[in-house]
Amino acid sequence: MRYVANTDRYRDMVYNRCGNSGIQLPAISLGLWNNFSDNDPIENQRVMLFKAFDLGITHFDLANNYGPPAGSAEINFGRILREDLAAYRDEMIISTKAGFRMWDGPYGDWGSRKYLVASLDQSLKRMGLEYVDIFYHHRPDPNTPLEETMAALDQIVRQGTALYVGISNYDADQTKEAVKILQEQNTPFIIHQAAYSMLDRKIEHGLTEVLEKNSIGCIAFVPLAQGLLTNKYLNGIPKDSRAAKDYIPFLNEKDISSSVLQKVKSLNDLAASRGQSLAQMALVWVLQQKSVASALIGASRASQIEENVRALENIQFSADEMKQINEILK
Repeated sequence: MRYVANTDRYRDMVYNRCGNSGIQLPAISLGLWNNFSDNDPIENQRVMLFKAFDLGITHFDLANNYGPPAGSAEINFGRILREDLAAYRDEMIISTKAGFRMWDGPYGDWGSRKYLVASLDQSLKRMGLEYVDIFYHHRPDPNTPLEETMAALDQIVRQGTALYVGISNYDADQTKEAVKILQEQNTPFIIHQAAYSMLDRKIEHGLTEVLEKNSIGCIAFVPLAQGLLTNKYLNGIPKDSRAAKDYIPFLNEKDISSSVLQKVKSLNDLAASRGQSLAQMALVWVLQQKSVASALIGASRASQIEENVRALENIQFSADEMKQINEILK
């Protein structure tokens, strides 16, 4: 399959400033977490990446441990980039992360300078890149001084293997400390990747305030609550769903309770009244949060990416709609 770019690919996408940086992110970004592994057909991965880019999605988000096996998402992405999309590298924001276990021994996990620098070097080799646009520390490390972890992020930028840095899964207090250190180092810290959806609003209790005060952008991962905020689970668990994949530990049958399903069904009715799917409404809702520059989606087929991008055709909520949503979610 030879890739020919859609010349109108930027026409309908919305781009939002990420904090006070020079970077604009597409309102919808594509995460390569669950469906770019060695268990997934490479041709489907190729079709999804082509479709995403053709729709104006310029940001592709990875991590060292995405797979399975760990590292396979970066390898597969690197292959498709090399074979089909290399000419468009400068039109893309490519991000990766390190913070979870990648190799045996005491240096393959968490947040030491040793681990972060080595892990990014491995990621670049897997993807065939000289640098990534954004490199994240994937989770806070309770045993490594935060100063060391943040110094590693600074070193990574200064050595030219990342243009900007971010953090992920840090709470409000941890983020406040990280901001202070990174600002003192004059490190280009522009983004926080945090879980945020209609069913998970923890970041509203302190974190968004820290981000807004310090002009740090937010990219929301699992904005569809790993598929719960779609019509996928209204009638049980499909065999091809995330909840049915035994190698994905973050969503299973116990998460799909009767009370959650009732909320989902009510939200689905409201979405229909707006002329949207539930997934589309859920994405637009996440983007209403002032600090959120982009919603990070996953997909198992190209049609899902198309549906999600069509959410941007109706991005406004009336006061009554917001009131109904808050009533459903309380």
